[in-house]
Amino acid sequence: MIKICDYRGHIRNWRELCRELCIDDTLSREEREKAIIVGAYEKWDKSMADHIYGMFAFALYNTENDRYFCLRDQFGTKPFYYYITADNRLLCGTYIRDIMKQEGFVKELNTDMLQIYMTLTYVAGEETFFKGLKKLMPGHWLEFEKGKLTLERYWTPEFHADESKSLDDWADEIHETLKTIFPEVKDQDEVAESFLSGGVDSSYVLAMSDAKRADSCGYDEERFDESRVAAKTAELLNVEHSIAKIQPKDFFDIVPFVMYNMEQPLGDASAIVFTLGCKATAEHTKLCYSGEGADEFFGGYNMYRNAERYGDNLKTFYVGNTNIMKEEEKQRILKHYDPNVLPIKLVSHIYEETEGLDPLTKMSDVDIQIWLEGDIYLNVDKMSTACGLEIRMPLTDRRIFDIASRMPSKYKVNEETNKVAFRTAAAKVLPEEIAFRKKLGFIVPIRIWLADERYNADVRAKFRSDMAAQFFDLDEINAIFDEYVCGNSDNWRKVWTIYTFLVWYEEYFVKR
Repeated sequence: MIKICDYRGHIRNWRELCRELCIDDTLSREEREKAIIVGAYEKWDKSMADHIYGMFAFALYNTENDRYFCLRDQFGTKPFYYYITADNRLLCGTYIRDIMKQEGFVKELNTDMLQIYMTLTYVAGEETFFKGLKKLMPGHWLEFEKGKLTLERYWTPEFHADESKSLDDWADEIHETLKTIFPEVKDQDEVAESFLSGGVDSSYVLAMSDAKRADSCGYDEERFDESRVAAKTAELLNVEHSIAKIQPKDFFDIVPFVMYNMEQPLGDASAIVFTLGCKATAEHTKLCYSGEGADEFFGGYNMYRNAERYGDNLKTFYVGNTNIMKEEEKQRILKHYDPNVLPIKLVSHIYEETEGLDPLTKMSDVDIQIWLEGDIYLNVDKMSTACGLEIRMPLTDRRIFDIASRMPSKYKVNEETNKVAFRTAAAKVLPEEIAFRKKLGFIVPIRIWLADERYNADVRAKFRSDMAAQFFDLDEINAIFDEYVCGNSDNWRKVWTIYTFLVWYEEYFVKR
C-alpha cells in the first residue's frame, strides 16, 4: 500500500490526469491531488513528474517493502528536506520544524553555510544551516529502502536555440501558451486576486487572469513607491486595487516572524515587504496570483545586458543574482573561515552543463537552478503559507520554460531593453508604456530605514552582542555598520545579511 507522508503543491493538469488514472474528478482538491500523486507513482514510477504540470513536493511510503520515495518539482517551487539519523533512519518533509521534532534529529549549526550566506544572502545548494539536514534539490527524486539512500536527478534545464523564428513568432508562442495555462491555474469555484507591482510580469499576469482585485505594496518615500504606477494599471484593466502602505516600524517588527517561518535565514529585504503584503492580502482572500519566473527564463535582469562582456570569465565569479561580499572581506569578518568553502563551487556543475552556450544563457541557468530555488520560491512559499495565503505562479511552468529554452538570447536582451519577446507578448494585452516599462525590481527603502536610529536599535544591539561574537569579529562588523550610517549606503546589504542571520540564529538556537 502506498501512503502519502507529506505533500504540498497544486497540480494544474488534474483533469487530464484524473481521466488517465481513472480518478473521480468530483473529489475535493486535496483528495484528488493525493490520489493523483499515488496513482501517478503506481503507473509511471520514478518518471511520474514528466506527466505533471504544477508545483509539488511530496514523500510516499510503501508499506509492503518499507520504501520511501520523495520528489520535488523541476524548479523547486515547494521546499523539501531530508535527514539521516545516527541509527540510519530517514526523516523528511516539507517543513524543517517538523523534521526537528522527530526522534533522532540532532540540532547543530552548519557553520560552513554562514560563509556561503555572507556572499549570496540566501541558502544555496543542497546543504542547510542545520548540520546533516539537506535539501532535495529541484528536479530530483530520493529513494530510501533498507537503510540505503538513492538520489537521482530526473530533470535538467537544457537550452537549444531555434534561429528559425522571428520576434513576433516567439511573442505569439508565449501568449498562446499562457492562454492554455491560465484556465488550469485555478478551479472555476475558486476566487483569486493578483499581486501587482509596476513591472510587466505582474501586469501581464493580471491582464491574462480573471482576478477582479489587485494587491500592491507602497511606501511614503515616493522614489521607492511603485504603487502609483500599479494603480494606473489596475484602473486600465478595470480591477479593484488595494495598497498596503509599508511603514518602517512594521518592517522591523516583523523580522523575527519572517526568519522563524522562513526556517533558514534570508537576507533579501524584499521578503519582509512581501510578508507584510501577504498579511494584508490574506485579510480579504486566500488565493493570489504572482509573476515569478519570467525574469530568469526570459532575461529580465538588467545585469544580463552585460553578459557578452563577461564572456568565459563568468565561471570564475558569477554565482547568481547576488554577490555582496568577497572572500577577503569574509576572511576578516568571520571567526571561522574555511578557504575551501567557496560559493563558486556550488555552480561549477552548471557551467559544465552549459559549456559552449552563450553567456546570457549561462547566467540565466545559474539563476534558474540556484537563485530561484534558494531565494524567490522559498520566500513565496514560506511567507504566503505563514500568512494564510496560497500563491500560484502562472509564469513558472515547464511549458513556459520550454519556450525560453529554445529562444535565442537576442530575443531576450538587446541594447535597449531586456525580456524583449516577453514584453512583446505582454503588449498584446497591455499598453506599450506598461509592457516596455524599465525594470526597477522589488525595491525597498531599507537603505534609508536601516540608518535611522528610530528603527535600528536591535540591529546595533545584535552587532555588539555575545551572540554575534561567536561568529564575527565585532570590530569588523561594527565598522561596516558605522561606515554605512555615515553615508556608504552600499553597505546596507552587508549589514542586513549579518543582521538577518543573527535574528534567525536567535530564533532557532537561543530562544528555542
